[in-house]
Amino acid sequence: MTQSRTQRARSRSALPGAWAEQRAWRLLRQRGWRLLSSRWRCRWGELDLVVAKPGRLLLVEVKGRRRCGADGWGVAALGVVKRRRLARALNCWLAEHPEQAQHPLEVVCALVPLPPTGGAVRWLRLESLAAAQGDD
Repeated sequence: MTQSRTQRARSRSALPGAWAEQRAWRLLRQRGWRLLSSRWRCRWGELDLVVAKPGRLLLVEVKGRRRCGADGWGVAALGVVKRRRLARALNCWLAEHPEQAQHPLEVVCALVPLPPTGGAVRWLRLESLAAAQGDD
């Protein structure tokens, strides 16, 4: 079975994101985190990485960029709408993994420079997603 042009273009455009997620995951694994979910999807959105340490849960939104553009390496993509989608997706994930709901949750964004750009991954702590949910 062959892929359509749209499928090939979509898979090529997903490669930088997958590379950025793998780089972030390798760094987390080196620091003792255990992967619970990667690219987990529900109707509300996708969770890039959900990782855990004993008694701790970490949700990681990964933004990979080749250069610092108008969105500041991806920071501008983390607005209220994106945070609301993350909060809803996280609630769905927790419904499927109720044993994890008891652990303190931290939400971070990994800003990953893509090749050929060099540099370290920058980690930003995001404010509580509960505040982002609000009423629609």
